Formats: sequence, structure tokens, C-alpha cells
Amino acid sequence: MRDVSVRPSSQQRVKVTRLEGGRAIGKVDALATEEPLEIRVVFQRQRVWQTVTMRTPGHDFELAAGLLLAEGVITSSSEIARITYCADAQQMYNTVNVALNSHPYLDQLDAFRVASSACGVCGKASLDALGARGLTRIDSDLRLETAMLYGLPEKLRSSQGVFDRTGGLHAAATFTTDGRLLCVREDVGRHNAVDKLIGWSALQNVSLEETVVLVSGRVAFEIAQKCVLAKIPVLCAIGAPSSLAVQMAVRYDLTLIGFLRGETANVYSAPERIGNPRV
Repeated sequence: MRDVSVRPSSQQRVKVTRLEGGRAIGKVDALATEEPLEIRVVFQRQRVWQTVTMRTPGHDFELAAGLLLAEGVITSSSEIARITYCADAQQMYNTVNVALNSHPYLDQLDAFRVASSACGVCGKASLDALGARGLTRIDSDLRLETAMLYGLPEKLRSSQGVFDRTGGLHAAATFTTDGRLLCVREDVGRHNAVDKLIGWSALQNVSLEETVVLVSGRVAFEIAQKCVLAKIPVLCAIGAPSSLAVQMAVRYDLTLIGFLRGETANVYSAPERIGNPRV
């Protein structure tokens, strides 16, 4: 059993047999680490909510804060008193305690849920349910030049350190309107990378309301949902969006861009934020 006093690494090395033509060669390969993270929410010394999600270790406090915001467990980072690893847990660095200093919605919380690294389990099955949470349309007059957007994928790719070593991680990054990289986070799960990014902004008191977020893969509903909650006006992806992600973007005026590769992209909603597009 791994020493619980040692933080788990974001990557692990394993022996593999590599096939090259007719030869079999013994080599060592680097894999992205996937381990569970239990997040316990505590209010007045009582555990009021908890979840388990699979993730790549690293930036765990940001992941916890971002996930709680995205799930509606908290509405602001100001409700968090402190975040710590749980010293009495069997796997201390796989368990996080989030202590709250206030919470007005305790009676509305589900007590426990489990999420995977592949798909967020937000518990909000429809756009109407999200509307009931009080989500509002994104109000932003942000305008972006296409040339700036075309340069974002290479900036993201060049900042993915763990991906370079493992080839097995997704990434999410936020940029200024002139294309300057503010923050990038990697994880085995797309939604986890976005949660880490939102958690970083919340804990650092950095607004994402005038920024662009780029994800390295496709965009499913839960990623669009997280961006709407964080008031992010523009979400870009290297891959494709799902139909429900597009519906979400249209309803809440999120500019959603897919297939951002080279000097091409598809704008699925709110194209007015992209300056001088060629039609």
C-alpha cells in the first residue's frame, strides 16, 4: 500500500512490451494517474455533503472548489472557510475537507454522489432544471479577433506538461481577450480540468467574465453548464460539441466554438462576439 504521507504523482511509470514491426521490445511508459478524490463538505463540524470523483492528482483544492460551485453546493468562494487534506483518512491525499463558514441551502443538498473521470454527474437532467437554479443569460459585449482565436490551440498544447509525458490527459485553459494565457489545468477528465480552472479563479479572486476558455477535446453538456455558471462568455474546443451543449449555449448566450484547428472553426452560438468573421 502506498505511503499515505506521500502525495500521489500526476503520472506513473510502467513496464510495457512495445511492438515495432516483427520485434517485441521491453520499455518503460508513462501513464496519467487516475485516483479517487473524496470531497467532504463540513458545516458547523457536521458533514453535510460528500462526493467521490476520479481525477488526476494535482490542484485538488481548486478541483474541490470548482466542483462545489458547478454543482450549486456553494454559490461563492466566500462561503469557504478553509480547504484541507483529511489527516485521519486512510488515503489522506485522496480526501479533502471543505469547511464552510455559511450555507443557506443545506436542506436542498443530496447527501452523497459518485462521479467518474469520463463524465460529470451534475444531477441536472434538463435545461429547464438549470433554469430553475436561477441561471441567467451571459451579458457580455466582448469582441474577439479571429486571428487571436486561431493561435490559442498551439498555446494550450505547448503548456501541457503532463500530456507531453503521458499523452493521456485533457486540458482546459483560460486566456485574456488578446490571447495571453492566464491559467491551464490538466486532468484525466475533461470536466475535472474545467472545475480546476474555475476553482483556481474562485480561490485567486480572478474573474473569468472577460476571458476565453479553451478545452482540448469535445464539449458535452456539463462543460457548457460550468461555463455558464462561471459567466464565461466564450468557450472554445478543439473537438465537437454535443447537441445539448449547443442548446445550452444558445439558451444562455454563451459563444460556443468547436473544431478550432488551424485557421478554421465552427461558431455554434452568439457569433456576434467574434469580430470581423469572414462569411
